[in-house]
Amino acid sequence: MRLINLGERNIRVESGVVRIARLDGEKFKFLESPDEFIPKLRECGTRIDVFTFMQKVLDRVPKYQYAMEWDNLAVLPISTFEQWWGETIGFKARNKAKQAEKKGVTLREVPFDDALVRGIWEVYNESPVRQGKPFWHYGKDIETVRNMAGTFLESSVFIGAFVDGRLIGFIKLVIDETHTQAGLMHITSMIGHKDKAPTNALVAEAVRACAKRRIPFLVYSNFAYGKKQHDSLSDFKERNGFRRVDLPRYYVPLTVTGQLALRCGMHRRLIDHIPESLAARLRTLRHRWYNRKLQGLSTELS
Repeated sequence: MRLINLGERNIRVESGVVRIARLDGEKFKFLESPDEFIPKLRECGTRIDVFTFMQKVLDRVPKYQYAMEWDNLAVLPISTFEQWWGETIGFKARNKAKQAEKKGVTLREVPFDDALVRGIWEVYNESPVRQGKPFWHYGKDIETVRNMAGTFLESSVFIGAFVDGRLIGFIKLVIDETHTQAGLMHITSMIGHKDKAPTNALVAEAVRACAKRRIPFLVYSNFAYGKKQHDSLSDFKERNGFRRVDLPRYYVPLTVTGQLALRCGMHRRLIDHIPESLAARLRTLRHRWYNRKLQGLSTELS
């Protein structure tokens, strides 16, 4: 993966036979004028075969003539915190969020400083596996964590969950330029404090933060990934009021290789070409193999 600066925007270019580029932080940053931006990609000096981008939550009708496929996000409309708490979420999700306070969890917005970075580093290095597969942040040194968590600071809000002053979970919200949507870039809690439901409490505090800033949409990445429609994570999102919103995703070929890739479907992941029934069996086998390899350490969202 290569990061390239193009004035006010950075793009990430994937390595491989087909080099696909997208905005750095594409689910949090958006193009207002793609017709003006795409020529810059052709002139950047790096080979890019396909450039892909999405429209924002408010722009659900296709606007451009580029090759398009439907993508999706998990979106929570927000008017007030009280409305979400009293009318949107279910009994179970509400009780989980209350459980955190009863068990001594405090939540607050925090600055991005050395104390937060060390706390995030400790959360990431608690366990090598989460949700049945290796946790890709485990084992990273503290400076790597600082650089990773320190992106988009001018538009970020950090919320921490604490027990006796120690960080046990956190959220990083990134707000788009128009203040119409905030995305959950990072949300992680310690497995050892799962009984306190810190993840539920963090989501509640993120809703409160958006309502306070009058941001009408909170986005929790994708609702469905490829052909996989439901899992424990999508169920968690649904219980907390997030719903699937389909949005246009565009693919712009910039080379002959890019044109061929689009025709042959090579712009999609390999897993997207496998029938979901087979993919589900492969995920189950992977889960079992990782559990054996990593001594059965795993966690599921509350």
